[in-house]
Amino acid sequence: MERRKEPLRRRMLKGGKIVFNNRNSTIGCVVRNMTDSGARLEVPSTTGIPDEFSLESEDGTIRHGCVVKWRKDNVLGVEFTD
Repeated sequence: MERRKEPLRRRMLKGGKIVFNNRNSTIGCVVRNMTDSGARLEVPSTTGIPDEFSLESEDGTIRHGCVVKWRKDNVLGVEFTD
């Protein structure tokens, strides 16, 4: 059973960063797919990543507030808050 609000996600391979702690902390990530309401991010480890953060692409084309909806190994599912 499909639980996503938007089951069709655009595939992509875009470098990005997770930004938190008043912009004092960042963790590199790869945006693997995305919809208008969320994304799937690959990270080295989900340990230490807060439940809410900002997502920014390296090229500046993506900038969203995010809330983590699920975590698994080195992958995060996030919903955009803006």
